[in-house]
Amino acid sequence: MASDHRLGALKAFDDTKAGVKGLVDAGATVVPAIFHHAPESLNDAPHHHDHQFAVPVIDLAGLATPSERASVVGAVKAAAETVGFFQVVNHGVPEAAMSAMLAALRNFIEEPVEAKAPYYTRDYGQRVRYQSNFDLFHSPAANWRDTLFMDMAPEPPAPEEIPPACRAIAPEFAGLVQRLGSTLLGLLSEALGLPRGHLEKDAACLEGLSLACHYYPACPEPHLTLGTTKHSDPSFLTVLLQDAVGGLQVLVDDDGKQNPAWVDVPAVAGALVVNVGDYLQLLSNDRFKSVEHRVVAKSAGPRVSVACFFRADGSTRVLAPIVADGAAARYRNTTVDEMGRHYRAKGLDGVSALEHFRI
Repeated sequence: MASDHRLGALKAFDDTKAGVKGLVDAGATVVPAIFHHAPESLNDAPHHHDHQFAVPVIDLAGLATPSERASVVGAVKAAAETVGFFQVVNHGVPEAAMSAMLAALRNFIEEPVEAKAPYYTRDYGQRVRYQSNFDLFHSPAANWRDTLFMDMAPEPPAPEEIPPACRAIAPEFAGLVQRLGSTLLGLLSEALGLPRGHLEKDAACLEGLSLACHYYPACPEPHLTLGTTKHSDPSFLTVLLQDAVGGLQVLVDDDGKQNPAWVDVPAVAGALVVNVGDYLQLLSNDRFKSVEHRVVAKSAGPRVSVACFFRADGSTRVLAPIVADGAAARYRNTTVDEMGRHYRAKGLDGVSALEHFRI
């Protein structure tokens, strides 16, 4: 638990409603203690710039014929079963919409504090929430980032609930990403040997969509903190739009679990990053991997990204592993609500939320 001194520092920071951007604007030349991560969490695995593994890039243009589609399904299956990450190109989300979404986020976060403060909240009942660190009061150390959350589906926010900077582009971008999500879930369904519509329709993986729009200011002491702690995602699937600054790393273990290493997920022009989330690892009974990833703090910046989380709507929806060929279930049945509450309560502590549900 946080000491009284630390709790006071956290409250003082939160009360500014200015986030990490406020610290930078005030001229911070050091990283405050509440952002200091333990050395063992910063250096828990080597970082390989030249690691032999590369996150695969999959071209979605090749879906026109059955043979082309089978090839793409094979590539998606291989990625989902091993590293749990891949990038997609020719995905149908126009470059103009991607650029506009990143620009809108940057414009919002760079507004004066008084313009952003009305949106600053920790109330999960609000469909639009601006805050710094959703787990600020639970995590061992705060992360060097601010976030605008927007729950876009099934019930989008009213236009006036969305900050003016994002009002025009956010609903349009969410719609484009949902269309891509339908394509991806079809490919993943086939990769599990199921009918194309299974994950979207029967498992309702496309019902809910939340955008986590992250802003990572340039950091004066990047060796002391992280942009985002090591974690896996509370989603079925995550589609990430990132700018060219870089910093996203995935924990890859491609030689028999003997030598896990952090590998950069490079910014590929026009690409979107896709990763399997915890809900889909549970649903697939461990066939697909929800792999840990993080964002390192950088002296360059700001870095902006938009993580689009596909989640089931309805807190009572049951998540149950799809068991094939007489295999035993590896997880107990749970609900979206229970998984969400567990994830929020534990925060980004470096431990997979799935362990709580494993049989």
